[in-house]
Amino acid sequence: MAGAVPTTAFGQAVIGPPGSGKTTYCLGMSEFLRALGRRVAVVNLDPANEGLPYECAVDVGELVGLGDVMDALRLGPNGGLLYCMEYLEANLDWLRAKLDPLRGHYFLFDCPGQVELCTHHGALRSIFCQMAKWDLRLTAVHLVDSHYCTDPAKFISVLCTSLATMLHVELPHVNLLSKMDLIEHYGKLAFNLDYYTEVLDLSYLLDHLASDPFFRHYRQLNEKLVQLIEDYSLVSFIPLNIQDKESIQRVLQAVDKANGYCFGVQEERSLEAMMSAAVGADFHFSSTLGIQEKYLAPSDQSVEQEAMQL
Repeated sequence: MAGAVPTTAFGQAVIGPPGSGKTTYCLGMSEFLRALGRRVAVVNLDPANEGLPYECAVDVGELVGLGDVMDALRLGPNGGLLYCMEYLEANLDWLRAKLDPLRGHYFLFDCPGQVELCTHHGALRSIFCQMAKWDLRLTAVHLVDSHYCTDPAKFISVLCTSLATMLHVELPHVNLLSKMDLIEHYGKLAFNLDYYTEVLDLSYLLDHLASDPFFRHYRQLNEKLVQLIEDYSLVSFIPLNIQDKESIQRVLQAVDKANGYCFGVQEERSLEAMMSAAVGADFHFSSTLGIQEKYLAPSDQSVEQEAMQL
């Protein structure tokens, strides 16, 4: 807007695979933020989203519809969605016109679930880069299903996807293990929860995989993947149950520190809280232990006994 003094805005770009809980996260987080007194604007960037459960301030469906694209260009769902993102990238003036009147709000961007948009396709990254030029400070909140932790092979795959996303999106990044209340729905964890959230020594995971005759043939490949993940040493996770207020608060603290919101003047902040964020004095072990006791069934064996079995 000509003549207007630009003001810094903050927000979250909610990304992740299909079904990881992005839309539910936007609903729960928006309600939590409003309870804190923040003005929230939820922006739907997923043209495949229908029947949105939250109040949508901006909907990309007004610009381009996935069904129309699929019919007109004879594309499948994935190709159609990629085209929609490229169309939005080419029409960012429409998005800016929608966002400018919402200055002063905290933004939640509900993004599409196609993994390739966050790992190697350039449209979504280009959109985020342009938002940064509009003085919109975003944190990428990447959700993955927590039950993948129960399968070592899937967990390594999740680590690779998370690392690729962090490197490609180029935003401050927070990885979440969503649906913590269902974490052992498909099996038991081989290790304590902090092993997965902090991504500790992955060689133990390789030993666990070696017990499977199928993956034994791919040990060298798995070793190289694990080595790549550990060489970057970037990936870690915060457990999330969107129905638990304490869990949402832990996530919000990490996000606010990542995008710089906690250093602003929008809300009252104590010097102690600001210094804690500045030096990174976050000790997650006790909170992770509490989450483990809350959602995971206790093991009958000691850690030493489990290690001996491996």
